Amino acid sequence: MLHPDRLFPSDATQRAIARRLYAEVRDLPIVSPHGHTDPSWFAEDLPFPDPATLFVKPDHYAFRMLYSQGVAIEDVGVKRLDGAPVESDSRKIWRQLADHWYLFRGTPTRMWLEHAFETVFGVTERLAPDTADAIYDRIEDCLRKPEFRPRALFERFNLEVLATTESPLDTLEHHKTIRASGWKGRVVTAFRPDPVVDPEFEGFKANVEALGALTGENTATWKGYLAALANRRQYFKEVGGATSTDHGHPTARTANLSAAEAESLFAKALAGTVTAEEAELFRGQMLTEMARMSLDDGLVMQIHPGSFRNHNPQVFERFGRDKGADIPTATEYVRSLKPLLDRFGNERGLTIILFTLDETSYARELAPLAGHYPALRLGPAWWFHDSPEGMRRYREMVTETAGFYNTVGFNDDTRAFCSIPARHDVARRVDCAFLARLVSEHRLDEDEAAELAVDLAYRLAKNAYKL
Repeated sequence: MLHPDRLFPSDATQRAIARRLYAEVRDLPIVSPHGHTDPSWFAEDLPFPDPATLFVKPDHYAFRMLYSQGVAIEDVGVKRLDGAPVESDSRKIWRQLADHWYLFRGTPTRMWLEHAFETVFGVTERLAPDTADAIYDRIEDCLRKPEFRPRALFERFNLEVLATTESPLDTLEHHKTIRASGWKGRVVTAFRPDPVVDPEFEGFKANVEALGALTGENTATWKGYLAALANRRQYFKEVGGATSTDHGHPTARTANLSAAEAESLFAKALAGTVTAEEAELFRGQMLTEMARMSLDDGLVMQIHPGSFRNHNPQVFERFGRDKGADIPTATEYVRSLKPLLDRFGNERGLTIILFTLDETSYARELAPLAGHYPALRLGPAWWFHDSPEGMRRYREMVTETAGFYNTVGFNDDTRAFCSIPARHDVARRVDCAFLARLVSEHRLDEDEAAELAVDLAYRLAKNAYKL
């Protein structure tokens, strides 16, 4: 299923250059600095139960497409919040995927899955209704073998480091187990404070109280609240090996309030009396507070704005967050980030990585910002734009202003473990194709392109995330 020249230019000269560049990076270790894989997989090292549990149930890229064509989320086995029954026959779930495989034609999801099917499980025929059971049986048979357990696959995938993402309320028990096991695989956490810094997050007050209980700080006060957050950041560094924080705010708005103004706003947030505008102002202030803390403790800061999360209320009420209903919105950065940048943008000891779902902001706002402020770097396109087309557009729109070295390589942002090598392979091929064009146009020498290919595939992410 996998053509050796996939994603390379059709022009023969450029294709030959891309092949040579790809040979330099194909077998490099994978640095996966931001993802949503489950740390329990590596703590417990239990076999993945079946193909549907491995590929369909955890991956909203897969089931959101099925849902868009009328397949109920219950029918692919995703658990409901109310405990109501959902499909439990994994073979039926797999057949749902096979019956609707045509929906994924031309999508990156199909490319990722077919890469995993072939390179991990040796499947060389296309998924279809008449091949579904045979492919299911082959993958299931593999999953029974020790070499297909999570830790063995981690090593087989040549993963140098993998970062998961946890709430400040997580005690990191799985990360403790991994560290105590003596296994050499490096799995670290990332600090995602959204539940305790977003007044509109469900259960915000209770979450802040739980934060206080974990840290012994009085989180009913502004001072105690900030101390508790600093405490948990340090805990994530020491216990989970964290090198980064992650912030999924609706916008990129930041603020620089006085202590008295912030304390008053925090009190309203705890009381549940903030307006939507005040909630946004509070989130903006917390981005600035997190930047201040990062300057103190060295954690790299990631900002992921521009998503209307849980857009479908019925899906959210039945299944909860992260079920494929987060929709991109237009996002403004220049004015929104100015309060934070006025305070910290010139700090060379601070790294803030900006992501976006709004491609229109790349050339107009993000590249010029990262091309000026020492604290800023650009993350790659993610989620909807985590695709060959999105990656090409990203390089084309940001390189002329920000260059390559104000970006941070590739970030796979995945929940499906076996798609990690596939996503990195796509990124490496697309980058090599882009560099091959520059070489063929005599804008870059091939020895420079070869060095750049390694930087984009490996070194930039490793350095930016302090891994």
